Amino acid sequence: MERKNFVIAFSLLSALIAVVAAAQEQTQKSKIWIPAGLSEKEVAEGWIALFDGKTKYGWRSESEVDWVVRDGAIGATRGKVGLLRTTSQFDNFILRLEFNAGKKTNSGVFIRTSPKPTNPAGDCYEINIAPRDNAFPTGSIVARKKSGVDLDTNDSKWHTMEIVAKGQNIDVTVDGQKMTSYRDAKPLGRGYIGLQFNSGEIQFRNVRLKPLQLQSIFNGKNFDGWNQYPQMKSKFTVENQSMRVKNGSGQIETKSSYGDFILQLRCKTNAPKLNSGIFFRCIAGQKMNGYESQIQNGYKEKRTQPEDCGTGGIFRRKNARIVNADDQQWFSKTIVAVGPHFAVWVNGLQVSDWTDKRKKNDNPRRGLRLKAGTIMIQGHDPTTDLLFKDLFAKELDARRPKLPSKENQK
Repeated sequence: MERKNFVIAFSLLSALIAVVAAAQEQTQKSKIWIPAGLSEKEVAEGWIALFDGKTKYGWRSESEVDWVVRDGAIGATRGKVGLLRTTSQFDNFILRLEFNAGKKTNSGVFIRTSPKPTNPAGDCYEINIAPRDNAFPTGSIVARKKSGVDLDTNDSKWHTMEIVAKGQNIDVTVDGQKMTSYRDAKPLGRGYIGLQFNSGEIQFRNVRLKPLQLQSIFNGKNFDGWNQYPQMKSKFTVENQSMRVKNGSGQIETKSSYGDFILQLRCKTNAPKLNSGIFFRCIAGQKMNGYESQIQNGYKEKRTQPEDCGTGGIFRRKNARIVNADDQQWFSKTIVAVGPHFAVWVNGLQVSDWTDKRKKNDNPRRGLRLKAGTIMIQGHDPTTDLLFKDLFAKELDARRPKLPSKENQK
Protein backbone atom coordinates (compact mmCIF):
# COMPACT_ATOMS: atom_id res chain seq x y z
CA MET A 1 0.00 0.00 0.00
CA GLU A 2 1.28 3.43 -0.89
CA ARG A 3 2.17 5.68 2.06
CA LYS A 4 -0.53 8.23 1.09
CA ASN A 5 -3.29 5.61 1.01
CA PHE A 6 -1.99 4.11 4.24
CA VAL A 7 -2.20 7.48 5.97
CA ILE A 8 -5.76 8.03 4.70
CA ALA A 9 -6.82 4.55 5.80
CA PHE A 10 -5.21 4.98 9.20
CA SER A 11 -6.92 8.37 9.65
CA LEU A 12 -10.31 6.90 8.76
CA LEU A 13 -9.76 3.99 11.15
CA SER A 14 -8.76 6.39 13.95
CA ALA A 15 -11.84 8.51 13.33
CA LEU A 16 -14.04 5.42 13.42
CA ILE A 17 -12.50 4.27 16.69
CA ALA A 18 -13.06 7.74 18.18
CA VAL A 19 -16.73 7.70 17.12
CA VAL A 20 -17.26 4.25 18.62
CA ALA A 21 -15.52 5.28 21.86
CA ALA A 22 -17.65 8.44 22.10
CA ALA A 23 -20.80 6.42 21.53
CA GLN A 24 -19.77 3.91 24.19
CA GLU A 25 -18.99 6.75 26.60
CA GLN A 26 -22.38 8.35 25.97
CA THR A 27 -24.11 4.99 26.48
CA GLN A 28 -22.22 4.54 29.72
CA LYS A 29 -23.24 8.02 30.89
CA SER A 30 -26.87 7.29 30.17
CA LYS A 31 -27.02 4.15 32.31
CA ILE A 32 -28.83 4.18 35.62
CA TRP A 33 -26.58 3.27 38.54
CA ILE A 34 -28.01 0.18 40.24
CA PRO A 35 -25.67 -0.26 43.23
CA ALA A 36 -23.74 -3.50 43.61
CA GLY A 37 -25.66 -6.11 45.55
CA LEU A 38 -29.06 -4.99 44.30
CA SER A 39 -31.14 -6.16 41.36
CA GLU A 40 -33.76 -4.13 39.51
CA LYS A 41 -36.40 -6.40 41.05
CA GLU A 42 -35.15 -5.67 44.57
CA VAL A 43 -35.08 -1.94 43.85
CA ALA A 44 -38.73 -2.13 42.76
CA GLU A 45 -39.48 -3.98 46.02
CA GLY A 46 -38.05 -1.13 48.13
CA TRP A 47 -34.44 -2.18 48.78
CA ILE A 48 -31.87 0.60 49.05
CA ALA A 49 -28.07 0.53 49.14
CA LEU A 50 -26.48 2.06 52.22
CA PHE A 51 -23.02 1.70 50.67
CA ASP A 52 -22.76 2.47 46.95
CA GLY A 53 -19.59 0.42 46.47
CA LYS A 54 -17.56 3.41 45.28
CA THR A 55 -17.72 6.19 47.87
CA LYS A 56 -18.43 6.88 51.55
CA TYR A 57 -21.44 9.02 50.63
CA GLY A 58 -24.09 8.80 53.34
CA TRP A 59 -21.60 7.66 56.00
CA ARG A 60 -19.74 9.41 58.79
CA SER A 61 -16.75 8.15 60.75
CA GLU A 62 -16.97 8.66 64.51
CA SER A 63 -13.32 7.82 65.21
CA GLU A 64 -9.94 8.07 63.51
CA VAL A 65 -9.89 4.94 61.33
CA ASP A 66 -8.40 4.35 57.88
CA TRP A 67 -11.68 3.44 56.17
CA VAL A 68 -10.82 2.89 52.48
CA VAL A 69 -13.07 2.00 49.54
CA ARG A 70 -11.45 -0.48 47.17
CA ASP A 71 -12.82 -3.03 44.68
CA GLY A 72 -16.43 -2.49 45.74
CA ALA A 73 -15.72 -2.94 49.46
CA ILE A 74 -15.03 -0.64 52.38
CA GLY A 75 -12.48 -1.72 54.96
CA ALA A 76 -10.13 -0.73 57.74
CA THR A 77 -6.91 -2.05 59.23
CA ARG A 78 -5.90 0.48 61.88
CA GLY A 79 -7.19 3.31 63.99
CA LYS A 80 -9.17 4.04 67.13
CA VAL A 81 -12.12 1.84 68.04
CA GLY A 82 -15.30 3.34 66.68
CA LEU A 83 -18.04 3.35 64.07
CA LEU A 84 -18.46 4.30 60.48
CA ARG A 85 -22.18 4.99 60.65
CA THR A 86 -24.96 6.10 58.35
CA THR A 87 -26.09 9.69 58.39
CA SER A 88 -29.70 8.45 58.26
CA GLN A 89 -31.66 6.61 60.93
CA PHE A 90 -33.87 3.55 60.55
CA ASP A 91 -36.10 1.53 62.87
CA ASN A 92 -37.54 -1.70 61.41
CA PHE A 93 -35.78 -3.35 58.49
CA ILE A 94 -33.98 -6.24 56.87
CA LEU A 95 -30.26 -5.49 56.63
CA ARG A 96 -28.07 -7.63 54.38
CA LEU A 97 -24.33 -7.36 53.88
CA GLU A 98 -21.13 -9.32 53.34
CA PHE A 99 -18.04 -9.16 55.57
CA ASN A 100 -14.46 -10.38 55.39
CA ALA A 101 -12.62 -10.69 58.71
CA GLY A 102 -9.01 -11.59 59.44
CA LYS A 103 -7.95 -14.25 61.94
CA LYS A 104 -7.60 -11.85 64.88
CA THR A 105 -10.37 -9.45 63.86
CA ASN A 106 -12.91 -8.17 66.34
CA SER A 107 -15.55 -6.05 64.63
CA GLY A 108 -19.30 -5.83 64.35
CA VAL A 109 -22.43 -4.41 62.79
CA PHE A 110 -24.36 -1.96 64.95
CA ILE A 111 -28.07 -1.28 64.48
CA ARG A 112 -30.38 1.26 66.10
CA THR A 113 -27.22 2.76 67.50
CA SER A 114 -26.25 6.14 68.83
CA PRO A 115 -23.30 7.74 66.99
CA LYS A 116 -20.82 6.83 69.74
CA PRO A 117 -22.28 3.97 71.74
CA THR A 118 -20.68 3.21 75.10
CA ASN A 119 -23.08 0.63 76.47
CA PRO A 120 -23.91 -2.25 74.07
CA ALA A 121 -26.61 -3.43 76.46
CA GLY A 122 -28.36 -0.07 76.42
CA ASP A 123 -27.65 2.30 73.52
CA CYS A 124 -27.32 -0.05 70.52
CA TYR A 125 -27.53 -3.62 69.29
CA GLU A 126 -24.03 -4.85 68.41
CA ILE A 127 -24.02 -7.93 66.20
CA ASN A 128 -20.52 -9.22 66.71
CA ILE A 129 -17.93 -10.42 64.22
CA ALA A 130 -15.31 -12.21 66.31
CA PRO A 131 -13.43 -15.52 66.74
CA ARG A 132 -15.14 -18.57 68.19
CA ASP A 133 -13.36 -18.22 71.54
CA ASN A 134 -14.72 -14.71 72.06
CA ALA A 135 -17.33 -14.25 74.79
CA PHE A 136 -19.69 -13.20 72.00
CA PRO A 137 -18.58 -14.92 68.76
CA THR A 138 -19.83 -13.99 65.30
CA GLY A 139 -23.60 -13.70 65.14
CA SER A 140 -24.02 -12.90 68.85
CA ILE A 141 -25.62 -9.72 70.12
CA VAL A 142 -23.01 -8.32 72.48
CA ALA A 143 -24.02 -8.07 76.15
CA ARG A 144 -27.45 -9.39 75.23
CA LYS A 145 -27.34 -12.90 73.76
CA LYS A 146 -24.57 -15.29 72.74
CA SER A 147 -24.99 -17.30 69.56
CA GLY A 148 -25.31 -21.03 70.01
CA VAL A 149 -23.86 -21.84 66.58
CA ASP A 150 -20.18 -22.72 66.24
CA LEU A 151 -19.15 -21.01 63.00
CA ASP A 152 -15.66 -19.87 62.01
CA THR A 153 -15.84 -16.62 60.04
CA ASN A 154 -12.39 -15.21 60.87
CA ASP A 155 -10.79 -16.78 57.82
CA SER A 156 -10.25 -13.82 55.45
CA LYS A 157 -13.12 -15.02 53.26
CA TRP A 158 -16.42 -13.36 52.39
CA HIS A 159 -19.44 -14.26 54.50
CA THR A 160 -23.05 -13.13 54.38
CA MET A 161 -25.04 -11.64 57.23
CA GLU A 162 -28.73 -10.81 57.49
CA ILE A 163 -30.24 -8.90 60.40
CA VAL A 164 -34.01 -8.55 60.78
CA ALA A 165 -35.05 -5.84 63.23
CA LYS A 166 -38.78 -5.78 63.83
CA GLY A 167 -40.10 -4.12 66.96
CA GLN A 168 -38.80 -6.00 69.99
CA ASN A 169 -37.31 -8.81 67.90
CA ILE A 170 -33.80 -9.06 66.44
CA ASP A 171 -32.86 -12.09 64.31
CA VAL A 172 -29.36 -12.73 62.96
CA THR A 173 -28.41 -15.13 60.17
CA VAL A 174 -24.86 -15.78 58.94
CA ASP A 175 -24.12 -17.81 55.81
CA GLY A 176 -27.71 -19.03 55.84
CA GLN A 177 -27.58 -20.29 59.44
CA LYS A 178 -29.80 -18.77 62.13
CA MET A 179 -27.34 -17.55 64.74
CA THR A 180 -29.42 -15.60 67.24
CA SER A 181 -33.02 -14.69 67.99
CA TYR A 182 -33.48 -12.04 70.64
CA ARG A 183 -36.51 -10.30 72.11
CA ASP A 184 -35.88 -7.08 74.01
CA ALA A 185 -38.24 -6.21 76.86
CA LYS A 186 -37.19 -2.56 76.53
CA PRO A 187 -36.36 -2.18 72.84
CA LEU A 188 -34.60 0.67 71.11
CA GLY A 189 -36.45 2.35 68.27
CA ARG A 190 -34.80 4.28 65.50
CA GLY A 191 -31.04 4.69 65.29
CA TYR A 192 -28.09 4.57 62.92
CA ILE A 193 -26.48 1.61 61.14
CA GLY A 194 -22.81 1.30 62.09
CA LEU A 195 -19.82 -0.68 60.85
CA GLN A 196 -17.26 -1.11 63.59
CA PHE A 197 -13.50 -1.17 63.58
CA ASN A 198 -12.13 -2.66 66.77
CA SER A 199 -9.05 -4.72 65.94
CA GLY A 200 -7.59 -6.73 63.07
CA GLU A 201 -8.66 -6.32 59.45
CA ILE A 202 -12.29 -5.96 58.34
CA GLN A 203 -14.09 -5.33 55.06
CA PHE A 204 -17.75 -4.87 54.19
CA ARG A 205 -19.59 -4.84 50.86
CA ASN A 206 -23.11 -5.02 49.39
CA VAL A 207 -24.65 -3.26 52.40
CA ARG A 208 -28.36 -2.91 51.63
CA LEU A 209 -31.58 -2.43 53.56
CA LYS A 210 -35.31 -2.92 53.12
CA PRO A 211 -37.57 -0.90 55.44
CA LEU A 212 -40.34 -2.86 57.15
CA GLN A 213 -43.80 -2.08 58.53
CA LEU A 214 -44.61 0.73 56.12
CA GLN A 215 -48.31 1.30 55.48
CA SER A 216 -49.98 1.98 52.14
CA ILE A 217 -51.11 5.60 51.79
CA PHE A 218 -52.75 5.16 48.35
CA ASN A 219 -55.15 2.28 47.79
CA GLY A 220 -54.97 2.30 43.98
CA LYS A 221 -58.76 2.73 43.70
CA ASN A 222 -59.68 6.21 44.89
CA PHE A 223 -58.38 9.13 46.92
CA ASP A 224 -59.51 8.07 50.36
CA GLY A 225 -57.05 9.57 52.82
CA TRP A 226 -56.17 12.47 50.51
CA ASN A 227 -57.39 16.05 50.19
CA GLN A 228 -57.90 17.42 46.68
CA TYR A 229 -58.02 21.00 45.49
CA PRO A 230 -60.39 21.22 42.52
CA GLN A 231 -59.88 24.99 42.34
CA MET A 232 -56.26 24.36 41.31
CA LYS A 233 -55.31 23.48 37.75
CA SER A 234 -53.86 20.00 38.35
CA LYS A 235 -56.13 17.05 37.66
CA PHE A 236 -55.65 13.82 39.61
CA THR A 237 -57.18 10.54 38.45
CA VAL A 238 -56.73 6.83 39.15
CA GLU A 239 -55.62 4.69 36.21
CA ASN A 240 -54.63 1.02 36.46
CA GLN A 241 -54.05 1.32 40.24
CA SER A 242 -51.78 4.33 39.71
CA MET A 243 -52.32 7.98 40.59
CA ARG A 244 -52.06 10.17 37.51
CA VAL A 245 -51.51 13.92 37.64
CA LYS A 246 -51.86 16.16 34.60
CA ASN A 247 -51.70 19.91 34.15
CA GLY A 248 -50.70 22.39 36.83
CA SER A 249 -50.01 24.04 39.04
CA GLY A 250 -51.68 22.17 41.87
CA GLN A 251 -51.44 19.46 44.47
CA ILE A 252 -53.00 16.55 46.27
CA GLU A 253 -52.32 16.18 50.00
CA THR A 254 -52.45 13.43 52.61
CA LYS A 255 -54.91 13.87 55.44
CA SER A 256 -52.34 12.35 57.80
CA SER A 257 -49.25 14.20 59.00
CA TYR A 258 -45.69 12.90 59.22
CA GLY A 259 -42.74 14.32 61.14
CA ASP A 260 -39.83 11.86 61.33
CA PHE A 261 -40.77 9.36 58.66
CA ILE A 262 -39.82 7.14 55.77
CA LEU A 263 -41.68 7.26 52.44
CA GLN A 264 -41.31 4.93 49.47
CA LEU A 265 -42.99 5.17 46.08
CA ARG A 266 -42.73 4.43 42.38
CA CYS A 267 -43.00 7.15 39.74
CA LYS A 268 -43.05 7.48 35.97
CA THR A 269 -42.92 10.58 33.80
CA ASN A 270 -44.87 10.37 30.54
CA ALA A 271 -42.66 12.78 28.58
CA PRO A 272 -39.06 14.04 28.74
CA LYS A 273 -37.90 16.48 31.42
CA LEU A 274 -41.23 16.88 33.17
CA ASN A 275 -41.19 18.63 36.53
CA SER A 276 -42.95 17.53 39.70
CA GLY A 277 -42.09 16.90 43.31
CA ILE A 278 -42.89 15.26 46.62
CA PHE A 279 -43.48 17.86 49.34
CA PHE A 280 -43.29 16.90 53.01
CA ARG A 281 -43.73 18.43 56.44
CA CYS A 282 -46.15 20.73 54.64
CA ILE A 283 -48.41 23.28 56.26
CA ALA A 284 -51.80 21.71 55.61
CA GLY A 285 -54.01 23.60 53.19
CA GLN A 286 -51.30 25.93 51.94
CA LYS A 287 -50.06 25.69 48.39
CA MET A 288 -46.99 23.49 48.30
CA ASN A 289 -45.51 24.94 51.45
CA GLY A 290 -43.09 22.24 52.58
CA TYR A 291 -39.72 20.72 51.83
CA GLU A 292 -39.62 19.47 48.24
CA SER A 293 -37.90 16.34 47.00
CA GLN A 294 -37.57 17.17 43.31
CA ILE A 295 -38.67 15.09 40.33
CA GLN A 296 -36.88 16.22 37.17
CA ASN A 297 -34.81 13.73 35.19
CA GLY A 298 -33.08 16.17 32.86
CA TYR A 299 -29.30 16.50 32.96
CA LYS A 300 -26.62 18.22 30.91
CA GLU A 301 -23.62 16.31 29.53
CA LYS A 302 -23.43 13.94 32.50
CA ARG A 303 -25.87 12.58 35.04
CA THR A 304 -23.82 14.37 37.69
CA GLN A 305 -24.99 17.66 36.13
CA PRO A 306 -28.73 17.95 36.84
CA GLU A 307 -30.59 20.57 34.86
CA ASP A 308 -32.96 21.58 37.64
CA CYS A 309 -31.87 20.20 41.02
CA GLY A 310 -32.33 16.63 39.78
CA THR A 311 -34.69 13.89 40.90
CA GLY A 312 -34.09 13.25 44.58
CA GLY A 313 -32.52 16.63 45.27
CA ILE A 314 -34.01 18.90 47.93
CA PHE A 315 -35.27 21.74 45.77
CA ARG A 316 -33.56 25.09 46.34
CA ARG A 317 -31.46 23.49 49.09
CA LYS A 318 -29.35 20.61 47.74
CA ASN A 319 -28.96 19.28 44.21
CA ALA A 320 -28.99 15.53 43.62
CA ARG A 321 -25.42 14.30 43.24
CA ILE A 322 -26.56 12.25 40.23
CA VAL A 323 -29.72 11.97 38.14
CA ASN A 324 -30.46 8.28 38.59
CA ALA A 325 -33.81 7.94 36.82
CA ASP A 326 -34.94 7.98 33.20
CA ASP A 327 -38.04 9.66 31.81
CA GLN A 328 -40.86 7.40 30.67
CA GLN A 329 -39.52 4.57 32.84
CA TRP A 330 -40.74 3.59 36.32
CA PHE A 331 -38.28 4.53 39.05
CA SER A 332 -38.22 4.03 42.82
CA LYS A 333 -37.81 6.74 45.40
CA THR A 334 -37.18 6.61 49.16
CA ILE A 335 -37.23 9.63 51.46
CA VAL A 336 -36.02 9.50 55.07
CA ALA A 337 -36.53 12.54 57.30
CA VAL A 338 -35.39 12.65 60.93
CA GLY A 339 -35.14 15.98 62.71
CA PRO A 340 -33.17 18.40 60.51
CA HIS A 341 -31.66 15.62 58.37
CA PHE A 342 -33.06 14.48 55.01
CA ALA A 343 -31.86 11.77 52.63
CA VAL A 344 -33.27 10.50 49.34
CA TRP A 345 -32.59 7.34 47.35
CA VAL A 346 -33.50 6.97 43.65
CA ASN A 347 -33.46 3.48 42.18
CA GLY A 348 -31.70 2.23 45.30
CA LEU A 349 -28.89 4.80 45.20
CA GLN A 350 -28.61 7.62 47.73
CA VAL A 351 -28.58 10.86 45.74
CA SER A 352 -28.99 13.50 48.44
CA ASP A 353 -27.90 13.96 52.04
CA TRP A 354 -28.75 17.31 53.59
CA THR A 355 -29.11 18.82 57.04
CA ASP A 356 -31.19 21.98 57.48
CA LYS A 357 -29.05 24.24 59.64
CA ARG A 358 -31.38 27.23 59.51
CA LYS A 359 -33.09 28.58 62.61
CA LYS A 360 -36.32 26.86 63.61
CA ASN A 361 -39.46 28.14 61.98
CA ASP A 362 -42.94 26.68 61.54
CA ASN A 363 -42.75 27.78 57.90
CA PRO A 364 -40.25 25.58 56.00
CA ARG A 365 -39.72 28.33 53.44
CA ARG A 366 -38.24 30.50 56.16
CA GLY A 367 -36.37 28.04 58.36
CA LEU A 368 -36.06 24.59 59.88
CA ARG A 369 -39.47 22.99 60.32
CA LEU A 370 -39.48 20.09 62.78
CA LYS A 371 -43.24 19.89 63.21
CA ALA A 372 -45.08 17.07 61.48
CA GLY A 373 -46.84 18.02 58.27
CA THR A 374 -48.67 16.55 55.32
CA ILE A 375 -47.21 14.92 52.22
CA MET A 376 -48.13 16.53 48.89
CA ILE A 377 -47.72 15.46 45.27
CA GLN A 378 -47.24 18.35 42.88
CA GLY A 379 -48.65 19.20 39.50
CA HIS A 380 -46.10 21.68 38.20
CA ASP A 381 -47.32 23.25 34.94
CA PRO A 382 -49.51 22.60 31.86
CA THR A 383 -47.09 19.92 30.58
CA THR A 384 -47.36 17.85 33.79
CA ASP A 385 -48.19 14.17 33.14
CA LEU A 386 -46.88 11.69 35.72
CA LEU A 387 -47.90 8.41 37.34
CA PHE A 388 -47.39 7.38 40.97
CA LYS A 389 -47.97 4.00 42.58
CA ASP A 390 -46.89 1.80 45.50
CA LEU A 391 -46.89 4.68 47.97
CA PHE A 392 -45.95 3.47 51.46
CA ALA A 393 -45.02 5.49 54.53
CA LYS A 394 -44.62 5.29 58.28
CA GLU A 395 -43.71 7.53 61.18
CA LEU A 396 -40.38 6.23 62.47
CA ASP A 397 -40.35 4.77 65.96
CA ALA A 398 -39.10 7.02 68.74
CA ARG A 399 -35.61 6.35 70.05
CA ARG A 400 -37.18 4.85 73.20
CA PRO A 401 -40.59 3.70 71.96
CA LYS A 402 -43.48 3.04 74.28
CA LEU A 403 -44.61 -0.56 74.12
CA PRO A 404 -48.29 -1.28 73.58
CA SER A 405 -50.20 -2.42 76.62
CA LYS A 406 -50.50 -6.15 77.23
CA GLU A 407 -54.16 -5.87 76.32
CA ASN A 408 -53.28 -4.38 72.91
CA GLN A 409 -50.63 -7.06 72.30
CA LYS A 410 -53.20 -9.87 72.42
